[in-house]
Amino acid sequence: MSLLRHTSLRQRVILAALGLTLALPAWAGKTLDAIRERGKVQCGVSTGVAGFSAPDSQGRWTGLDVDVCRALAAAVLGDGDKVNFVPLNSQQRFTSLQSGQVDLLSRNTSWTLTRDASLGFHFAAVTYYDGQGFLVPKKLKVSSARQLRNAQVCIQSGTTTEKNLSDFSRSQGVPFKPVVYDSFEAAFKAFFSGRCQAYTTDASGLAILLNKEASHPEDYMILPELISKEPLGPLVRRGDDEWFAIVKWTVFALLEAEELGLTQGNIDSFRTSNSPSIQRFVGTGEDMGKLLGLDKAWSYRIVKTVGNYGEVYERNVGAKSLLKLPRGPNRLWSQGGLMYVPPIR
Repeated sequence: MSLLRHTSLRQRVILAALGLTLALPAWAGKTLDAIRERGKVQCGVSTGVAGFSAPDSQGRWTGLDVDVCRALAAAVLGDGDKVNFVPLNSQQRFTSLQSGQVDLLSRNTSWTLTRDASLGFHFAAVTYYDGQGFLVPKKLKVSSARQLRNAQVCIQSGTTTEKNLSDFSRSQGVPFKPVVYDSFEAAFKAFFSGRCQAYTTDASGLAILLNKEASHPEDYMILPELISKEPLGPLVRRGDDEWFAIVKWTVFALLEAEELGLTQGNIDSFRTSNSPSIQRFVGTGEDMGKLLGLDKAWSYRIVKTVGNYGEVYERNVGAKSLLKLPRGPNRLWSQGGLMYVPPIR
């Protein structure tokens, strides 16, 4: 809970008048206390979306969303492997977070007003800017989703994808015949078997299908339209502001590290830097961790464990991955992208 809540009214009035705040350690909060007691972060992930959260052939979870959880574990427990990954489908994910089964969801979930305002959650940050598109066989000879009139479209239930398709249909006057499946896997397998003329999901998911699931990728194409905005990121339960801040600033630290040029391989060489910004980040200068209820080296450990955001992106979904998705809007703001975060100071 906030330190100012434990400050008397008189003290708060005096501090407000002086324009001051108390720079003392934050209270840990119930979620962080529970995590420290159990020794692991309970992280809700997908049941398997390559590049974001999926187990590899040895059963080790990998992906951009997974690395967010490992970064959190490194920050709060000192070890990025102290995570229990809980696979959840679209229907399970929100009740699992509401019930306390998991400490956060990090599973390619879109930030919307409904989810943010009515389910008792806070979205902490955006880790991937996406948008919904369509995958079709080239033999259909269509170049736009507007040409898919009366087409059967395979789709996953319990997602924003369903509503976006309905909105697009009404606004463009193009009727579709949705064929709904409970899981991502069931939906795309139905599409590739010929059950539907099109498949729709986030553009990143379409790239996953082409690069990983299609037996003949050259027979398919992603249509040019993006029919929605899909900002993806981790979310937490309301009622624990300290945990919310920790999750938020963990994501911010990944991006700040990239801005500062700190990588998994070089961060140790910066521990003698004279730059105040770098000193704060690597834990040799002003103590930022105490404001989050963490130690001085929390952000150093994040980068030492998973690297900066650029490294996380490239190995999971970018040029060094099977998906080879361009950074696009997920570039840093200084490189023409949308990734802009508050400074760690």
